[in-house]
Formats: sequence, structure tokens, C-alpha cells
Amino acid sequence: MNTTNQRDLSFREVRNPAPKTLTPEQIAFYNREGYLKPFKAFTTDEADENRRTFDGLLARIKEARGDADSYAINGFQTHCESIYTLATNPVILDHVEDLLGPDIICWATHYFCKEPHDPKAVPWHQDASYWPLTPSRTVTVWLAIDDADRENAAMKFLPRTHNAGHLEWRKTDKEAVLDQEIVGIGNMGQPVYNELKAGQFSLHADMLAHGSDPNPSPRRRCGLTLRYCPPEVRPLESNWASGAIRCRGNAPAPHWNLNSPPKGDTIKDWITPVGGN
Repeated sequence: MNTTNQRDLSFREVRNPAPKTLTPEQIAFYNREGYLKPFKAFTTDEADENRRTFDGLLARIKEARGDADSYAINGFQTHCESIYTLATNPVILDHVEDLLGPDIICWATHYFCKEPHDPKAVPWHQDASYWPLTPSRTVTVWLAIDDADRENAAMKFLPRTHNAGHLEWRKTDKEAVLDQEIVGIGNMGQPVYNELKAGQFSLHADMLAHGSDPNPSPRRRCGLTLRYCPPEVRPLESNWASGAIRCRGNAPAPHWNLNSPPKGDTIKDWITPVGGN
């Protein structure tokens, strides 16, 4: 289904006169530039545990599915207690709440894991371009599982592109994780590298252009994307509502199928991927 004409793909500025965690200056920066970084959610020991948990999940999924690669853990927040716990982390949610308000839904998660010497790029794209959701009010948290820097293909932002509307794109002909590639990216300013230590996170608007290079280094670069929106956002395709979890608030969410917290980490059911860094 082509839902492009049914979607509101405009950026709406955050209006929060009394933020609890972010400063007014940080909110102004987010409105102007489209992203915020870095923030710390986990200690070094906790970040190490996050990494061990991911390593264990990836090993189990590869054992269960011969066609699974390092990007396969997509949409498992309703099956894996460990991912659900990360999505409902109070430090992360405190930051998200200042941008979205007190009612927060996480509708998707995805580990983007670039193995050492991974030749796949993530072409420049806008998240909301992929998603049959309206209006475009999703904030993505990128939680570093490994250290991410220029050497091992940290994500890159193109500041202020979130205010440029839905940018023209084409299907990429490169070896890539995602298939959309924004046209004329060289005229859109200088990129900012989202360099993070394990346990840190960033936030970006769903209309901000971003991507990442292949990873030529001998070091892995893994991050978990967490997609948050207010209940007013509406999926235009029913399957996109199926993986939602309520993180905060109690406002009605009639467009979303809100799931109960999972018990343990279940990977026996293969999840149809949704979302798309």
C-alpha cells in the first residue's frame, strides 16, 4: 500500500516550557538541529551486561535461523524481556518525555550491528520515509551497545534536514542494509558523527537525514534503536501497530495493540521486521 499521500511528514517543534531532564537550551537545539547527544544511561558494568545479552540473543537467533545475520533482532521487544527492559529504562524515558510528553509508546526496536569489516552501508535516509505512520512524531533513541566512532562506522546526522520536508530518494545500487538513498545529499551541509561510548545514547527526529558507512575496522559497532511516539500517532497498516508497548502514561491509545511485558527472552517466533540506522 502506498501511504505517502496519507501521511503528515512535517516536523513539529517541541514546546515544553518546564522540562524535567533536558534544559531549555537542549530542547531549542533539538528543534533547530534535529538531534541531541550524548547522554548516559548505563554504567560501564551495565553496558558490558547489555553487550553480553545481545551477544547471547544473536547467537541463539543464528542457531535457530540459518539465514539470520547481525541485523536480525528487529521487533523483539514484545518477546524479549531484556529488550523490553531497555525500552522502558527510566533514564532514557526521562529524556524522551521532555520531547514527546508524558504519554509514551515504544512501537519498534532494532539492533543495528555492523560486524568487523562489514561492507554494508546505511545510505542517507529519513526514518519516517519508510514508516506508514502519521503524523511523523517518532523520536528514535540510538543506544550504544559497543563504542561507536568514525573508525567503526558511527552513525552520521545531517543537521537541520528534519525541517526540509520529505526529501527525494531513490533505490540504492550499493551494498546496503536499507534500500532508500536520499538524492543530492552533497548539497545538504556537513555531517555530524554520532560518536558514543557503550551505555550512552542519542535522540533524533524521524525526519532527520542520517546514515552510516561500511565498517572497515576490526571492531564491531552495535547499537539498539528504540522508536518512541505519543499515542496520537496512527499506523496506516495494521501490522505496524502489533509490537507496541506502553512505556509511560495512561492516555487512550486506540490505534495501537499494546502488549504486556514479556517474561524471559523468547526467540522461537520469528518476527516480521518493521522500522528501519
